[in-house]
Amino acid sequence: MTIERSLVVIKPDGVQRGIIGELISRFEKRGLKIVGMKMLWVSRDFAEKHYPANMIPILGGKSLDNFKEFGIETDKTREELGESAREDLLKFTTESPVVAMVFEGVHAVKAIRKMVGPTSPHVAPAGTIRGDYAHLSMGHCTIEGMGGRNLIHASGNKEEAEKEIALWFSVDELFNYKRADEKHVIKE
Repeated sequence: MTIERSLVVIKPDGVQRGIIGELISRFEKRGLKIVGMKMLWVSRDFAEKHYPANMIPILGGKSLDNFKEFGIETDKTREELGESAREDLLKFTTESPVVAMVFEGVHAVKAIRKMVGPTSPHVAPAGTIRGDYAHLSMGHCTIEGMGGRNLIHASGNKEEAEKEIALWFSVDELFNYKRADEKHVIKE
């Protein structure tokens, strides 16, 4: 199937900056359909489910890369850096409300990832959400203990999208309907 669903979460920094509508508008203009949306204040327990402990080695590796980019020496292990980065991310995710959405469309996962841009805003090209609206680097956030302040989360692949959607939304919170512009996308 080329019609897919993907999770998008406008993180606390996007909510706090008041650019929710601008970000949603970009996805809708791309032809993606909102099939679920809610604003919520994420609890610590829920944040730990979204960012599970098995991410620690990945976060630790990214932290080491960030330190190298800034020329910072560290005696911390990959595990220690990963635990610290995860803790910063959990604190950030729970500091204010977020807006969670499920978008549907042709190749939605890849289309959304392309629109959002690379994880670290400092390398995100102009025209992407992170390139146009975010100014920090993940390295800076790691060094300052500021969590993942890059405005937005988007599922990385179809399998991740399915798991994340099931975590964030119940079946009765997702809707099937036709948009006026879908006639050129879905044959009836």
